[in-house]
Amino acid sequence: MNKYNGSVKITLRKGILDVQGKTVEHALNSIELYMISNVRIGKYVELTVEADTPEIAHSIVTEACKKLIANPIIEDFEIIII
Repeated sequence: MNKYNGSVKITLRKGILDVQGKTVEHALNSIELYMISNVRIGKYVELTVEADTPEIAHSIVTEACKKLIANPIIEDFEIIII
């Protein structure tokens, strides 16, 4: 078995209101940073996975995201395996 490092970027789906992002955007505007807009807040996860190949590692992390790490109803995720 090999060990692979993985990273997962999780974001709300496009049609889902990002309340945290809107709050940060409003705060930025209140400190006169008007040039910043469309703020979206997400999550970043790093992990190590043991697998025979990078492809198998990717499928393991995908399963983990679908079952626990991300909420597939309202979130999208991108996985990178190194």
